[in-house]
Amino acid sequence: MYPISPQLAAFVAKTESFTCADSSLTSQRQSYQHMCQAFTPPKPEGLQLTDFTLAGVDVRSYLPPTPPPADGWPCLLYIHGGGWVVGGLDSHDFICFELANALRVLVIAIDYRLAPEHPFPAAYDDCRAVWQAIQKGQAPHAINRQRLVVVGDSAGGNLAAALCLGLRDDAQPMPRAQVLIYPGLGGPADLPSRRDCMDAPLLSTADTDYYLALYLRDLAKPSPYAMPLLADDFSGLPKALIAVAQFDPLRDDGMLYAERLQQAGVPALLYPGKGLVHGCLRAKGQAPEVDRLYGYLLDYLRSELLTQL
Repeated sequence: MYPISPQLAAFVAKTESFTCADSSLTSQRQSYQHMCQAFTPPKPEGLQLTDFTLAGVDVRSYLPPTPPPADGWPCLLYIHGGGWVVGGLDSHDFICFELANALRVLVIAIDYRLAPEHPFPAAYDDCRAVWQAIQKGQAPHAINRQRLVVVGDSAGGNLAAALCLGLRDDAQPMPRAQVLIYPGLGGPADLPSRRDCMDAPLLSTADTDYYLALYLRDLAKPSPYAMPLLADDFSGLPKALIAVAQFDPLRDDGMLYAERLQQAGVPALLYPGKGLVHGCLRAKGQAPEVDRLYGYLLDYLRSELLTQL
């Protein structure tokens, strides 16, 4: 039904081979962790990993073996995906390795609290606390706050967008750019991608509903910080790169968000992700369409982090 390449189909099959022993959250998290480990490459030589806390939140820094720039490290704040329910520092080493090593910048990944034990706004609050600690110079690395970009995939893309909204609303310093990779942004249930990709590989529409329900828990009135597409005003936000996957029920969330930003006068690039599925970042080096996404992503980040201000 979904015309994905043989290479991507092999990646999907391998990913789906990690099955849960039962439907418990513990089992889901263990299965996800095992899957992530199977797709995590060796740490690049010289890359220095350090685990510490910022504002009481666990984080991990990835520092390349490069002399520190005189004006501080360009920095990516990475927010991992996993439906707000699974994942942590180890689950997204693979992409943080790549970003730090390829760009020669500092990457800081956030280990935010997970739902349903900690529903909204816990994860949002954790991301915001880490951001503010960096702004106050509390990180152990010298960071160039003019070259600070927030990046997130899936639920992490939601949190990255929400962070930007909250900072804008409170007139706080914002990231230079926001990079959202197949984000879930709380779009309406009747978006075409919800129907067209109802049983898409690796993420179904039912999955998205399940995770969102665990994250929102008993929230009577959803907030734009939980579902950024509910915002009334999209002006004054950081420029954006939004990469979506063609065969993903969340595809239209990203497309709609890019459209709203553009209408509000915010520079927003949309990467259409032809032939891609949700979660495909782990297929780097296995499918040319995923490698093209990485090429585009790295070029964009290079232009934002490393060019003259």
